[in-house]
Amino acid sequence: MTTPSADWVEPPEWFDPAAALEAKNPIPLLKQAIAEERRWIEQRLHAGASIESLIREHLRFTDALIQTCWQRFKWDENLNSWRKTRISLVAIGGYGRGELMPHSDIDLLLLSERDNLQKHAANIQSFTTLLWDIGLEIGHSVRSVKEAFRQAKGDVTIMTSMLDARLLSGSPILLDQLNRLLDRRKSWRITDFFDAKVQEQNERHAKSNHTEYSLEPNIKTSPGGLRDIQTLLWIAKLMYQTDDLKSLVERGFFEQQEADQLVEAQRFFWRVRFALHLARGKDENRLLFDHQRLLASLLGYEDKAQLAVEQFMQDYYRCALAVSSINEVSLQAFDERVLSTHRKKRTTARDLNERFQIIDEKLAAKAGNLFEQHPEALLEMFVILGESPTLKGIRSDTIRLAKTHVHLINDSFRQSETATGLFIRLLGVEHHLFSQLRRMNRLGILGAYLPEFERVVGQMQFDLFHIYTVDAHTLQVVRNMRRFRYKDQRQQFPIAAHIHERLPRVELLYVAGFFHDLAKGMGGDHSTMGIGIAKLFCERHRLGPWETNLVCWLVEHHLLMSTTAQRKDIFDPDVVRTFAEQVGDQVRLDYLYALTVADINATNPTLWNSWKASLMRQLYLETKRVLRLGVDEMIDRDEYLLTIRNNVIEKLSERDISEDRANVLWEGLGDDYFLRESAPNMVWHAESMNNHDLSDGPLILIGEDASRLNRDEGSNHIFIHAMPGQASFLQIVTALEQLDLNVVDARIPSNAAGRRDYIFDVLETSPLESDQEARNKAIHKALALSLDGEGPPSISRKRTPRALKQFDIQSEISIQHRFSRTTTDLEIVTADRPGLLVRLAQLFESEGVEIVAAKITTLGERVEDVFEICSTKGDPISDPEQLGRLKQMIGDQLDAHIAETST
Repeated sequence: MTTPSADWVEPPEWFDPAAALEAKNPIPLLKQAIAEERRWIEQRLHAGASIESLIREHLRFTDALIQTCWQRFKWDENLNSWRKTRISLVAIGGYGRGELMPHSDIDLLLLSERDNLQKHAANIQSFTTLLWDIGLEIGHSVRSVKEAFRQAKGDVTIMTSMLDARLLSGSPILLDQLNRLLDRRKSWRITDFFDAKVQEQNERHAKSNHTEYSLEPNIKTSPGGLRDIQTLLWIAKLMYQTDDLKSLVERGFFEQQEADQLVEAQRFFWRVRFALHLARGKDENRLLFDHQRLLASLLGYEDKAQLAVEQFMQDYYRCALAVSSINEVSLQAFDERVLSTHRKKRTTARDLNERFQIIDEKLAAKAGNLFEQHPEALLEMFVILGESPTLKGIRSDTIRLAKTHVHLINDSFRQSETATGLFIRLLGVEHHLFSQLRRMNRLGILGAYLPEFERVVGQMQFDLFHIYTVDAHTLQVVRNMRRFRYKDQRQQFPIAAHIHERLPRVELLYVAGFFHDLAKGMGGDHSTMGIGIAKLFCERHRLGPWETNLVCWLVEHHLLMSTTAQRKDIFDPDVVRTFAEQVGDQVRLDYLYALTVADINATNPTLWNSWKASLMRQLYLETKRVLRLGVDEMIDRDEYLLTIRNNVIEKLSERDISEDRANVLWEGLGDDYFLRESAPNMVWHAESMNNHDLSDGPLILIGEDASRLNRDEGSNHIFIHAMPGQASFLQIVTALEQLDLNVVDARIPSNAAGRRDYIFDVLETSPLESDQEARNKAIHKALALSLDGEGPPSISRKRTPRALKQFDIQSEISIQHRFSRTTTDLEIVTADRPGLLVRLAQLFESEGVEIVAAKITTLGERVEDVFEICSTKGDPISDPEQLGRLKQMIGDQLDAHIAETST
């Protein structure tokens, strides 16, 4: 597909071939030429030269360089003779194709007439050594014509590389012989080659989870990348003996629109890859986070409402999506139109309605003017697929027909009652709603119908928290909502599954899920700005006032429940009361819970765990109770505490622990302990404390939280009961850090003379290598050693992972004392890095600050920690001067820690 460029500039002569041939040692001369040529193409890149001209210039130089090296050795002078010693130098693979990047591997085939190459052995060794000595990354093979054919016939990878063979030097007769043998009638049957390349592509896509939207995609091998273009051209070349796009359009392999899009996408990928090779000084094809920022700058992107790096990656993702769509339909069309005759497959067809028919269980247009006569059929076909579970998709000719008529979706179309009715009907289909929306997105129909969605196609957020682009995330939210219907999801999402069954209009949940993030990137608060977008949709689709108000409220408040559950004390009745007042009624609570669970899981599946599930469950059930009783009738806090204590005392009495003994065990524990701990946990704690003598050392309990509905392997509840001096927060979190345990919640419910209690909820950072019982014993041993002063060093020596280093996050510290509370609230937003909680614990200890409670939330590359703190005497920290000094000190320490762990 490489074509001559209009901005071709004759490059300088980098070296004198005659001098290189005559020089006793040509290596310095050739290495200097390589360095000067690299500087030249880099200057040309930055000057805005077309990528076609850059590749052509670099290819011409590389050819001349290798040919000169070849000519330094005496091969066979009579190139057209039939002598058995004849040998040719052939470029294969990407180099043969002419698609050579600055640091691409250079694949060479030394092609001979016979297997016996004794005469050339020394020359071959010296030639390849010279190429290595001047710094070329070569891959080479030495084969006779017959051996090359045998290997190509038995290995699809070798066959593929031979399709791009190009003569560099030597006899053309040998390559002509090989090409005649590689004809599809003698080497690979086209059906076998097609199947092998499709399987190869599927396996390659599987490594990227079949998505074009990887956070750090590979330009070459990720779905929608260069390899997907090349796969199409290889298949076409074997079938038609050409990969020229104009010829392939004439043969019907591509539509003209598809060929134009492929050229545009390939040009973009080439430029990115060319710049990446020059910037990294090696064969690098991965768009790692640090590469993304660098390339955005090199390629001229500038920060605007959207960051330069986000603009750059949106262009990448849009190109990848276009290539994937073309790849998919082209392979399908080739299989349906060409290979079906080779496979001798019979076609079956039957009418569906006046507009569509079914061919081989795929939907097909009856007439070529279908969409001109019935534009609404552009939406109707997806409704049909959603209502017909046996259909396998859409025929390729109908897909192509639809893509060429997307322009018919205009303002008049969007306002028509037929179109809006079809879209609402689509949201209510019984089968495969996500698949239909995803297919509509890939064909450009969804974005054409909803311009607000088109704006966010391929829009990424430069962080580790959101692992999907906005459009992919939006569709994933709807997919998660639909999954709540399935029986196999009830165990993981029991409340959401129950809610989904009883929602008055489940389509409204999907609409809210669809619109909750579509205002991202517009500047300002996307939750607030999304209200207007959602309202226009509801009005255009003739939803009633109640439906419209509900959707708009959900869009505006879609973060309310997750923020409350993760950052506030949901065991405090006042927090629940406030949340219930904001929600208003049970219907809104149900919709909001289902939306929140689907949203969290669609943002980053690793964010959902048993701990988060338990928080959401607790908030939902408590709010449900408040709404049932009425906010004004909510039970009094003291009465609530008394009820909890009495329930636990009753269970303890069954274990022969009296009320008086229970009160002794609980002496010094504040109200928060009874508000935050579950009854099973309090019974477990009390019974264990009753049977333990602190003179033997601290009590350490490790096990699953008995109250947790969803339990993950590797989630643990840790309770430590000790005398003063036997344990400290710093000792405990240091041991947990060394154990690779992620602290998600911490409470220190007592600060009375004579006792210290610590409660932690932790999650494993990686899958367990042993069973849970063995792991619990290891945790217990490590904690015991740490509390005994024999534990690990006081601070983690681990380095910050590569991906985290690319995000420049300024630490934000907020300290606030509420006079109604006995503690001071400290909120920290900072970059995630190893040992963070240990460093904070060291700082608090050195400043005489006690931690009463902590909520630790990791959001990709950043953490949001909320602490309740007090003085060592148990008093709140309220002096403004002390608060200011503490805030400054925390900020300085965190910034120093970032630098320390990043080097």
